[in-house]
Amino acid sequence: MEKKPPDDTGPVHVPLGHIVANEKWRGSLLAQEMQGKIKLIFEDGLTPDFYLSNRCCVLYVTEADLVAGNGYRKRLVRVRNSGNLQGIVVVEKTRMSEQYFPALQKFIVLDLGMVLLPVASQMEASCLVIQLVQEQTKEPSKNPLLRKKRALLLSEPSLLRTVQQIPGVGKVKAPLLLQKFPSIQQLSNASIRELEQVVGQAVAKQIHAFFTQPR
Repeated sequence: MEKKPPDDTGPVHVPLGHIVANEKWRGSLLAQEMQGKIKLIFEDGLTPDFYLSNRCCVLYVTEADLVAGNGYRKRLVRVRNSGNLQGIVVVEKTRMSEQYFPALQKFIVLDLGMVLLPVASQMEASCLVIQLVQEQTKEPSKNPLLRKKRALLLSEPSLLRTVQQIPGVGKVKAPLLLQKFPSIQQLSNASIRELEQVVGQAVAKQIHAFFTQPR
């Protein structure tokens, strides 16, 4: 396999239904959870952690990254400035890292203008990454199985738990939200007006603030 220059942020060829993963994730819980559900190809010298398609990637910020300082920010800026990639930032929001989250949220969403998706664990992250890959490969206007896929997404307990953790949502509103917005990415990009139609104005504002505003 051809070696890439260090910190490469150019497009990478990603076969349909595959993820190209940074070599550092080989053997990790995150990779183990994805294997069997999607095919992983590991490569050295990648700046992003995972390529979902030729031009869409995931940058994963772990609890350890947050606690260790701001070193991870260089990777995010490099991808944002590359112009070649749509970068999605997935962040482990845990009890230990929660105190660092507001500053991170401001940096990613307001300063860089990138999508931020919080997860509680690598297990939940694996579910989220797989959902993102499915979004990259499907064309809703041409996909007669879209409704079936939505039903499948609703049955994913990890996805449901993730949505339940958003302030104001809980167990009752989470399934309703997932019917309208069948992935975390779509939910995070929804406007307050769109959210209001499902959960009312007060909760809609809470959800929108959770994804877009510093705390």
